[in-house]
Amino acid sequence: MNHPQDTIAAIATAAGRGGIGIIRISGPQTSQIGEQLLGSQIPVRQASLKSFKQQDGSSIDSGLALFFQSPASYTGEDTLELQGHGGPVVLDMVLKRVLSLGARLAEPGEFTQRAFLNNKIDLAQAEAVADIIDAGTTAAAMSAQQSLQGEFSNKINNLQQQLTHLRLYVESAIDFSDEDIDFLAGDELKKIIKELQLTFKKVTDTAKQGRLLREGMTVVLAGKPNAGKSSLLNALSQQDTAIVTDIAGTTRDILKEQIQIDGMPVHIIDTAGLRETTDPIEMEGVKRAKKAIASADIVLFIVDDRDNKNNDYAISIREIPQEIPTTVVINKIDLTGNKAGIRTNDQKTEIRLSVKKEQGIDLLTEHLKKQVGFDSEEKNVFLARRRHIDALKRSEVLLNTGLEQLLSYQAGELFAEDLRLAQQALSEITGKMTPDDLLGEIFSSFCIGK
Repeated sequence: MNHPQDTIAAIATAAGRGGIGIIRISGPQTSQIGEQLLGSQIPVRQASLKSFKQQDGSSIDSGLALFFQSPASYTGEDTLELQGHGGPVVLDMVLKRVLSLGARLAEPGEFTQRAFLNNKIDLAQAEAVADIIDAGTTAAAMSAQQSLQGEFSNKINNLQQQLTHLRLYVESAIDFSDEDIDFLAGDELKKIIKELQLTFKKVTDTAKQGRLLREGMTVVLAGKPNAGKSSLLNALSQQDTAIVTDIAGTTRDILKEQIQIDGMPVHIIDTAGLRETTDPIEMEGVKRAKKAIASADIVLFIVDDRDNKNNDYAISIREIPQEIPTTVVINKIDLTGNKAGIRTNDQKTEIRLSVKKEQGIDLLTEHLKKQVGFDSEEKNVFLARRRHIDALKRSEVLLNTGLEQLLSYQAGELFAEDLRLAQQALSEITGKMTPDDLLGEIFSSFCIGK
């Protein structure tokens, strides 16, 4: 972690040419650097038209200067934003001049990191800044904005308060354990725990929605050659991504496409047909197909309805690991006269459709949403990450483990300790108790200038 007394600077706008380019400066020397660069004092929170000067007084560029005095700034420190012309050469010249005056180049995410360290935002809000920038869908951008405004943090803080209330109740009961009344066996404790478990479920379910909006789901198309995998990829992506012919084994390599289903990003991977072959190129394609299957959230195993006698796909589907959710898509029903539909059979879902005639595609997209629990009607969704959901799960497990200790062994002290650990797990989300190495990993993924 860099020294907080350093004054940092960076170009805050994207690389390349543009109408406007912004350089951001933050730290204790900001005011002095600004006066030397601009040739005069800078008014606070007022846009001023200034000339950005070299050491000899000649002008590099001119534009707006905005000075924010600590603590009323993004970082909580003195901050200066210079809005000049967006040419990469002139921006680089201004930045070099700022660095020569005592600032150093900011590390990726260091401005936002300082905002976190100065208690302007918590860790969940800091991550939301990066998520807004990286959002690939409108729904993801809106959900990231919810997180930045503190929606997720408020939910976590509410959970923390409920855990604190429960801890106080349990520890008070332990302190008065010599009383005739057993507070740990009363209805009041059951009521508190039931409300807490319900809150955990609501927050976790919403967080899962947020993770799907941020990361999407990975769908791998698998099956024998010429079953219609590439045609289905084209149909879902609504463009001719893959070459489609009647010749079996056309797809040799991995093809990837990203689509949206009601705002949820879906990463579709088309793979080579699974079959025995002596062709070295096709063998490599089959090898890559199996590797892609291992990383899937769900596998769509495509079957040609004409070849589907007595559900004989059951033999081929054994190549897919049992722990990976698999849906059988029976394609080309337009050639057999069967109707589009969906059914569950032997713990496997079958969807009958025709890619060519666009029959049953809607059944497939609804099924994909259902498989991952995505609800496009869900309101007030905040963006979440895998680490957030992991922390929520660990906290909930600790709550339930402690409760079991209490009910089975009357171990109130163990229950109280598990509640403390549950609170600690939740604190990792907002950053109240977060290891430095995790902070470094999070902020290093940001762009420079943010």
